[in-house]
Amino acid sequence: MAVCPGTFDPITNGHLDIVGRALTVFDKVIIAVGINPLKKDLFTLEEKLDMIRESVKDNSRVIVDSFEGLLVDYIKKVGACAIIRGLRVISDFEMELQLALMNRRLCDEIETFFLMTDYNNLFISSTIIKTTAAAGGSVEGLVPEPVLMKLYEKFPIMKKEISE
Repeated sequence: MAVCPGTFDPITNGHLDIVGRALTVFDKVIIAVGINPLKKDLFTLEEKLDMIRESVKDNSRVIVDSFEGLLVDYIKKVGACAIIRGLRVISDFEMELQLALMNRRLCDEIETFFLMTDYNNLFISSTIIKTTAAAGGSVEGLVPEPVLMKLYEKFPIMKKEISE
């Protein structure tokens, strides 16, 4: 079993692609929403968990959970053996490598696996999704349907379709 951690504010199709590909290697993947009191999120923890659960409800091999504190402590608690991290661009690797090395220092029994995102998801990030939606742009096809519906609630000015 592996853990795919993140703030998922909100979860995107890019995140779900990484989870799906991780399931080709691991029997189960926990999408673990990290609670970071230093971050100002758009969505509450409950909103995030609800959107993620609704987005993966048809896959019994995906578990949705949250954690606070050190990721390695959470991983030990749930009995997982690996961390799954998605990479889009070189700058992602630089940051993720530092995190992986710190996690390795804290617990050398847990491995970190990096998966490259599909080229269709290279430009997608939670920040870009929120910025585009807040400015009234369409994010259809970039996030799962439950996230799209919640974004329409938060940003009524958001366009319902991509303009040609």
